[in-house]
Amino acid sequence: TRKESSAASDVYKRQAMDRLDAMHMFVRVVETSSFTKVAHEFATTQPTVTKQIAAMEARLKVRLLNRNTRGVSLTEAGALYYEKCKTIVNDVAEADKVVQVRQTQVQGQLRIGSSVAFGRRVLIPLALEFMAHNPQVQVDLSFEDRYTDLVANGIDVALRLGKLADSSLGARTLGVNPWVLVASPTYLRKRGTPRRPSDLKEHATLIYSSVQGNDIWRLRNASGEPVSVAVTGRLRSNNLSALLAASRSHMGIAALPRYVAHDSLEAGRVVEVLKTCRLPEQEIHAVYPSPRLVPQKVQSFIAFLQGRFDAEWWETLPRGA
Repeated sequence: TRKESSAASDVYKRQAMDRLDAMHMFVRVVETSSFTKVAHEFATTQPTVTKQIAAMEARLKVRLLNRNTRGVSLTEAGALYYEKCKTIVNDVAEADKVVQVRQTQVQGQLRIGSSVAFGRRVLIPLALEFMAHNPQVQVDLSFEDRYTDLVANGIDVALRLGKLADSSLGARTLGVNPWVLVASPTYLRKRGTPRRPSDLKEHATLIYSSVQGNDIWRLRNASGEPVSVAVTGRLRSNNLSALLAASRSHMGIAALPRYVAHDSLEAGRVVEVLKTCRLPEQEIHAVYPSPRLVPQKVQSFIAFLQGRFDAEWWETLPRGA
């Protein structure tokens, strides 16, 4: 049965660990010529160490050590076994050291995930700057608009927008992502400029299907009261760049993250609509597979991101990103 198989596996693992501990004790007994000193090193008793070595000899059916009043000495078989055990113990120690060093130093491959638009316009310049400060880090960027399982896809850290679902993931809030309504000056000259949220019903709107899938835009008016408006439009897309391009081509009013619209607003290709109203903001989070034993490279990257999304952070984005 599955239960019996699991129990057998646990026994095997325990036996393997006990054998490795016994090998380590055997090596140290040979090197110190003292069961008492080894007992002190392993925080145990001298009879326990003696019992471990005796059990090892019984399993191998060979004497490994000669014991006398002057101490211990290796038998011929013991000398051969000591060399092999020493190699194994040193390899295990080296393996531990390699992992521990990597855990405490900013080095190795860092796999970072993000949505496509946020990744292209925001994450790329930040990742390049982080790499410039950390030359021993290799970065692997992965952009997906669909939900990505961090563990299954080997992602070390992902930047996610919006409310997080309860999960076993580690997470750190970095800031907020504000949205804005925009349209081209040409469109507004032809169709008029909305003065209040209800005016949007009379306009062509550009629908971001990943968020406004139900064609309802939710805003807060100048008084801070929530207002829901049913909108219609000829273009719907799950790609923010496509909606920005349509807005710049005079096809309607788009609701976009401010970081997406920023350059076009600065250039006058689009203008902000209903400035006194506010669209919901999205929280920006760094998420990682587990809140425990977070690798140093992930901790360092998150620390690097801290403060990058304060105030009007979109103003500092590289031009043309």
